[in-house]
Amino acid sequence: MTHRAPVDTIDDLDRRVIAALQLNGRAPWSAVARWVGTSETTAQRRYKALRERGVLRVVGSLELDRTREGSSMLVRVQARPGRGLDLADQLAVSPDVRFLAVVTGAADLIVDFVARDNEEMMRMLFTDLPGADLITSTEAVAVIRAFTSASMWDTGLLPVEAAADLRPATLASSCDRADWDQAPKALTGLEQEVAAALKEDGRAQVSTLARSLGHTESGVARAMDRLISRGILQFRTLVEPTLLGYDAEFMVWLSIEPDRLDAAGRQLARHPGTKFLGAATGRFNLVGHMVLPRRTDLLRYTSDVIGALPGLVASDVTLHLATLKYSWHRMVRPV
Repeated sequence: MTHRAPVDTIDDLDRRVIAALQLNGRAPWSAVARWVGTSETTAQRRYKALRERGVLRVVGSLELDRTREGSSMLVRVQARPGRGLDLADQLAVSPDVRFLAVVTGAADLIVDFVARDNEEMMRMLFTDLPGADLITSTEAVAVIRAFTSASMWDTGLLPVEAAADLRPATLASSCDRADWDQAPKALTGLEQEVAAALKEDGRAQVSTLARSLGHTESGVARAMDRLISRGILQFRTLVEPTLLGYDAEFMVWLSIEPDRLDAAGRQLARHPGTKFLGAATGRFNLVGHMVLPRRTDLLRYTSDVIGALPGLVASDVTLHLATLKYSWHRMVRPV
């Protein structure tokens, strides 16, 4: 399992730096410093220290539903008794797994597989599934539309005005995009290379990218600008929610009456604890990744937030014991 970092090694200034970068992972250091109340040099130094310890990572993330780079399949997995962590370790090293959590409830693991097409997805789930001998059952739901993504999440640690100042003007909630139902467009070869490099380091400078990719700085800058302006490339900061004061991390699996799905999705997407929310196929047609300050908050959340959704038929909650992989990367976990 991944090494853990003590929570008390993260102070309030670190948290504010993380919060600013969550609003915009490529925000200029001058803007970050202004909102966190420190100098540019100190903000940069704090970021570098957190990144070197593996506590934080800024990555570029493609909106899959707007490209032809793949599709997502969320899989609820039940493991053989006592073998859940062994199975999690095998799944975590798979390059096809974007997200992985060990959970309680009706599943033992939640796995997000990404494949380029149906043939590749069938291979992943039925032919080459890692740890298949440790699995007793699976349930897969295809994500067909995102209402909001982790790139849009606001930690709440900075004033509300920070989001308006730090976030790019092109960043909009998925359900507010006028073109959400348009056919996806394929990326150019250079756009694919730039996106792949930024997936590893979302704050990489254009000059560094150009050297590593063997292209001109102007070409790389134009490719990045196109991806950002079209809303295809977004930046998010990977960090354990516990470090930011959110001790309850969980997923909600909701069955909503079909004619109320859009309304329910838009309503739940606006909740401050919603990191990701998507419409899906299967018995659960609305799936979300959520955080709350305390586990005790789940009682009121399920009654006042989930219970108030229009068209709600049934619900399930899987509480995270450990999240082993975010956006393709394994992170240091706090204790």
